[in-house]
Amino acid sequence: MSMRASADSIAGACAQCLRRSWLLGELSAVLDCNSRSDGRLYALLALDDAELIAALGGRRREHLRRAHAELGARELASTEGTTAICRHDPRYPAGLMHPVAPALLHVAGGRARLHALTGRPVVAFPAASRASDYGLELAYGLGRGLAASGVTIEGGRGPLAQAALAGALAAEGATLLVVGDGLGVGGAMSRRRARERLEHRGCTLAELPGRVRGRRWGENAAERIVVSLADVAIVVEAEETPRALAAPRLARELGKPLGACPGRVTSRASSGSHALLREGALLIRDASDVLEMLHATHPAARAAAGEHSDRAAEEAERVLRGLSPRLRLVLEQVGAGVDTPGKLAAGSTEAGEVLRALGELELIGLLRRGDGGRYLLSEAQRCPDLR
Repeated sequence: MSMRASADSIAGACAQCLRRSWLLGELSAVLDCNSRSDGRLYALLALDDAELIAALGGRRREHLRRAHAELGARELASTEGTTAICRHDPRYPAGLMHPVAPALLHVAGGRARLHALTGRPVVAFPAASRASDYGLELAYGLGRGLAASGVTIEGGRGPLAQAALAGALAAEGATLLVVGDGLGVGGAMSRRRARERLEHRGCTLAELPGRVRGRRWGENAAERIVVSLADVAIVVEAEETPRALAAPRLARELGKPLGACPGRVTSRASSGSHALLREGALLIRDASDVLEMLHATHPAARAAAGEHSDRAAEEAERVLRGLSPRLRLVLEQVGAGVDTPGKLAAGSTEAGEVLRALGELELIGLLRRGDGGRYLLSEAQRCPDLR
């Protein structure tokens, strides 16, 4: 075995692909400027190393070419506690074998676990920069329901993706977190603890090496990994802007089934979801709808869909049977959009009774408080904060 082959084996990925990861880190600031032009970033990431240096190297072109050629795998080894896997490894996820996808991933959680988690159905939640209480609760419930059915839940740093991952953790399910920085980049204590919880049953993935920060472009680039690894992509909420819809539309270009959740027609947070539904995305109401979408690629999901639907129906029926008519009426009214104490008590002298009913339903875990004094139907009493 040659010295280079030995070094490659120690690093866990070939030197060629490790150099690519290093190069992206060296060009991070320039890539950040180009991430502001919609569509430009993905086109740049499809270039090979020589083309990328020529396009973005500027006055550093010659230096980058020399350094790129001289670096070996030993100098490019992954951060302590992580490993790397590249497209030349037979265990590399098949979804990443296209020109826009990364050539290499740095992995916390191990290559074997990554291979196992991507070998089962994977549902991705592309990031959205903003989220409503409705969206967070819906994403949490979808993540929990799908994880309970054996689906791997995947997402990035966006609030909706984090809510879906939190739901998966609540069901003791499997997760994949894709980050825009290197795995050696620290952060707030709450974020580090959240990542540790996710890595207990899943993996955290990064395209960039070590302590390299991805800036804005890294988060945008991470989204293409999110949709590439997925069997199905679900948009819970998104604004109707080219940037917000770039990852969902890439998923569609890659032939991934795309689903979207409806929201209020007047809500800006749901305008992108509604646009995707007009363009042909499938309507998503609950986890059973997503499991139905998985049938084509994972036949085993068919049984899970039926089991999940039966369990959900039985649980809903059991809970409703245990409610008094008074509580059931209030719950139905909130579900129909009569969602504030004022609306519920309108035209009635029983305002105190309404407040007591809301309090009881909140304690049971069927309702939670949202913005502006509104109440929301709840999948769980509490959604852990993984942001």
